Amino acid sequence: MKIEHPNCKQHNWLVYKYNKEYLIKFSPYIKGHVYDLGCGERPYEKFILQFAENYTGVDWGNTFHQLTADIFSDLNKPLPIENNSADTVITISVLEHLFEPQIMINESYRILKNDGYLIFQVPFQWWIHEAPYDFFRFTPFALEKMLHLAGYKDINIFPNGGYFSAKALKANYFWNRFINKKNPVSLFLKLFIFPMFYINQWLAPLLDKLDKNKLLEAPGYWVIAKKINQ
Repeated sequence: MKIEHPNCKQHNWLVYKYNKEYLIKFSPYIKGHVYDLGCGERPYEKFILQFAENYTGVDWGNTFHQLTADIFSDLNKPLPIENNSADTVITISVLEHLFEPQIMINESYRILKNDGYLIFQVPFQWWIHEAPYDFFRFTPFALEKMLHLAGYKDINIFPNGGYFSAKALKANYFWNRFINKKNPVSLFLKLFIFPMFYINQWLAPLLDKLDKNKLLEAPGYWVIAKKINQ
């Protein structure tokens, strides 16, 4: 299964490692016509098209990323997509950026065919990003409640790492602020911080084995929910 490998020089490569693992895990549920809500620069399109027949990217015109959507639409509002037209809906690191997240969850249910799947990822223990469009963090209980309100019945929520992954990534995001400045101090810090970026992200998944309930302090969550014929 082709999917880009994470660059181990990055301060957050562990996030992409987890994303890769879950996308592969959920690949049997990616099929038919896939709608990628909040597609950004479509980083997962090639992977998705290994299993799906068609891919449609949906995003709004004020995206912080390059405009590559097939359908331009504000995800806080009803989508210009017909009922029961999607076999799979995917949305990765998008829900936290919506001021009306329940609307997108409801819309995903509306556009899905019966027996179709919604697959998505959201952060939990995470820094504020893409400000000022970063509004929420969701617990597993909030996610389950929102999905039930939309009509989903078969819901499964998985932690995107555990306590140690969350702490390692938060530390890396913090220190990454200092090494991007063009001054002698930043250059000196890079000598110590770059090795830390790699080491703590390599150690974190091993230490996460000590965490017996990763849902409590995960960096984020992956969710798969099925639209069941009523």
